Amino acid sequence: MRLAVLGAGAIGPAAAVLAVSRGHSAILWSPSGAGIAGLNGTLRAEGVIAGDFHLDATTDLAEAFDGADAALLAVPAYAYAAVLPRIAAALPPDLPVLVAPAASLAPVVLDALVARRGMPDRAPVGALATTPGGARRLGPDRVRVAMLRKAVEVASVPASAAPRLAALATDLFGFDAPLSPDALHVSLLNANPIAHAVLVLTNVTRIERAEEWAQYAAMTPFACNLMLALEKERDALAAAYGHKLESIAIVLARANPVAPGPLAAMTAAIAAKRPEVLGPRTTDTRYVTEDVPFGLAYYLAIAAAKGIAMPATDGMVRMLELLWGRDLRANPMLDEIDLADLPRLLRDGVGRR
Repeated sequence: MRLAVLGAGAIGPAAAVLAVSRGHSAILWSPSGAGIAGLNGTLRAEGVIAGDFHLDATTDLAEAFDGADAALLAVPAYAYAAVLPRIAAALPPDLPVLVAPAASLAPVVLDALVARRGMPDRAPVGALATTPGGARRLGPDRVRVAMLRKAVEVASVPASAAPRLAALATDLFGFDAPLSPDALHVSLLNANPIAHAVLVLTNVTRIERAEEWAQYAAMTPFACNLMLALEKERDALAAAYGHKLESIAIVLARANPVAPGPLAAMTAAIAAKRPEVLGPRTTDTRYVTEDVPFGLAYYLAIAAAKGIAMPATDGMVRMLELLWGRDLRANPMLDEIDLADLPRLLRDGVGRR
């Protein structure tokens, strides 16, 4: 297949390399052009995927979509508000899009934006719980693929198209794709907002001083207590919408060489095996700029629509807002949809026939 990868930071190029390694072709779209500057048709991959891979690149969405069989949106959640309207305006009606990760109901928002063009018969939008793997950009034409996920849950807008998009994701990226009931369920599965918020709160002075610190070693028993309190509220939110979530422990076990167990014991075991995984060293970290507004604060917005209290989560957001001295709740994407009508939107999509 021909894959249009929308986003040229680290995750997008790594996903493109993965798809090409599996016999597909890919083109990278960079919203600003910065991510493809110096990329002259070949990207060198290191790590769990190694070699030189041919990739086309463009800043023109029409060119990216031309001849594509599927698209993968792989940009940080804080870029969605700027990028989703551009994609919606250019998206061909028959082109399925996989959103990874499906944070803050981005697949539903994209569906609503495309619906304004008056296309009731159009391809579904896929919702992935997380990205196909982890990666770091080493240079204009180099990417390090640190790890590939064995399984990623997949949902769809409308919800009934999930089997089709799960098969598509498996064909492109090779991971198992357990079906998720809807895009809300998928958006709540990602444990990063909880783990990352606790890490930045408990290591804020290290981050301010740009110190080097091992991330998993910082997930101490007391830090894990706070993660579990936030997880309990998230799980109650999911239950209010009829969903049951896998634990953070299960999610960690999928991505790391440890067996599920008590969270603090797991993080200690991961720390021993992966001491090279470091926490952020700058206050301008996605652990705050992405995982709080489009993770924890998003949970609060969804909870408010059901009249559900999440005091620990609200307190965490408030503490981080005080520490960072900024509003961490603004989420213009949610203004595009009616949260009171969320169950129907998740099931049927927006303006579809």
